[in-house]
Amino acid sequence: MRLWRWRSNPLRRRVDVVEAWLLLGAWLFALVGGLIAGLATAEVVSRSVDRQREERRPVTALLAENAPERSATQSVDDDLVWATVRWKTPDGTARTGDAQVKPEAKKGTRTTIWTDRHGTLVAKPLNDAEAVLQAVSAGLLAATGAGGAVWLTVWTVRVRLDQRRMREWDAEWERADLRWGGRTG
Repeated sequence: MRLWRWRSNPLRRRVDVVEAWLLLGAWLFALVGGLIAGLATAEVVSRSVDRQREERRPVTALLAENAPERSATQSVDDDLVWATVRWKTPDGTARTGDAQVKPEAKKGTRTTIWTDRHGTLVAKPLNDAEAVLQAVSAGLLAATGAGGAVWLTVWTVRVRLDQRRMREWDAEWERADLRWGGRTG
């Protein structure tokens, strides 16, 4: 029954053939378009991560204050806490900012932070596993979005085709009723 639109039969209308071709094209476009969108997005994310790795560098900073104790509200990944640190930019300018440090570290303790080429505090670059996960996730999301956009468009077109099909059926029933001697309405 799935291929009834492709077979020659007296109930098949031109709109049925159009719908069959539309569905075939939508499947192909959703699969190929989604694959291309996913691969392109994954490549862009991968290049972005590589660029971040090149631009970010570790810098030794000193704690400007005693680090707080570990608490549920201040704790971040790897049981670190936020504290104010001081470091120098590549041009020698002193800067301060908040970074993740070990809990209860004393003022003046050295810690490693990550900065960009201008000396601005940034997040640590992603490791290989995190980079792959981020690229794959972004690629899957893009592929799903592209496929979803295709299917939303096809659904809209199919609603229009159904409306047209109903109008044609109404007209056919009206002609049939008049041929049989009845009156419509």
